Amino acid sequence: MAAKKEKVKPCKASLRGKKVVKKIVEKKKGKKVVKPVKSKTLKVKTPQTMEELLKQTGYVLKGLKRSQLVEGVVTDITKKMMLVDIGAKTEGVVLGKEFEISKDMIGDLAVGDTLQANVVMPENDRGQILLSLRQAAMDKKWSFFDQLLKTGESVKVSGLEVNKGGIIVRIQGVRGFVPSSQFGRQYLGRMDELQNKEFDVKVIEVDRKKNRLIFSEKAVSEQDALAQQKKALGLVKKGDELEGVVSGIMPFGVFVRANVKSKIAKGKTKKTDKIDEELFLEGLVHISEISWEKVENPGTYYKAGDKIKVKVIGIDEKSGRLNLSIKQLGDDPWEKITDKYSEGAKVKGKITKLAAFGAFVNFEPGVDGLIHISKIPAEKEFKAGQTIECFVESVDPENRRMSLSLALLEKPVEYK
Repeated sequence: MAAKKEKVKPCKASLRGKKVVKKIVEKKKGKKVVKPVKSKTLKVKTPQTMEELLKQTGYVLKGLKRSQLVEGVVTDITKKMMLVDIGAKTEGVVLGKEFEISKDMIGDLAVGDTLQANVVMPENDRGQILLSLRQAAMDKKWSFFDQLLKTGESVKVSGLEVNKGGIIVRIQGVRGFVPSSQFGRQYLGRMDELQNKEFDVKVIEVDRKKNRLIFSEKAVSEQDALAQQKKALGLVKKGDELEGVVSGIMPFGVFVRANVKSKIAKGKTKKTDKIDEELFLEGLVHISEISWEKVENPGTYYKAGDKIKVKVIGIDEKSGRLNLSIKQLGDDPWEKITDKYSEGAKVKGKITKLAAFGAFVNFEPGVDGLIHISKIPAEKEFKAGQTIECFVESVDPENRRMSLSLALLEKPVEYK
């Protein structure tokens, strides 16, 4: 009787690279049937090129251009540079001047943080991708200013340059402006003291598209007084005459800090009401409301610190400001113009302006007439500032116009 052959199980090593046989057990008519099935050989191809490696791993290299905006993850931060994985063949690096400019922003970052950066150079002589965080840093700064505007928190700014309209300031490398009208009483006419010094302000306007950032020092130093302004604004009405101080001069007009103490006092209804002894409302005297005569430069009439009287001609409830007038404290000279300058009357005035179509003659503030060029002899020459005599030909009070003719010194020749 022949001996049964023992089946020797192959070792794992002998199965390497060979086909693996899977046994599937099926039930057929109550019997178990073993059915061998051959599976496909699993072969892993070794990549031979960089293209094959990238295709196998699914990693995509990015083609970079100057100024391109990229997103990456911070992988390392040192005292002099920062590495960012932006999905390129090498990591991006922020170093040198770009690192110093964005140091404040980098100080708030940690490894693993996601950020956006701009490509300064796709590849330098060392094979590095140079990045810049300037745009991202600027975005963060403007977001910071927007937040300050919403919360009303105060911040410190540094005074740079004083001009007629106010003072240019700097905060976190960004320039802003504090108008003269936005300074408290303590700095009225003394803004020069804030140059190269830090002081507290609040943000009152943010417009990144126009690169406009406006601050108010008054909102900090006179916060309590501003809280009472709404009450003061409700007690001031159109037509009121107030005393004030010039707080700023601009090409378009004069800013005035009007004292409404007397108006507030009259409006008190209870003994418990407390009124600031020096409560003010800001107002603007537009250039057209300075004088009845034409004003070219408000600075020739007033300077910061001048005490003046003004008349309320309008109230802006939203801004809490007054629209003021200086000229309306007096009568309009054109209201009774025909009483003083009747047609045919001989008048004396001063030439203020020479134009191609004639000469303008002034008789009193706000009252000017015109001698048309057709009524000036060819041999006659005028100079600005010269005093002459002329006749009133016609007066138009509604359009504030007066036509003149020249009064000749010599008597006309009489013919017989």
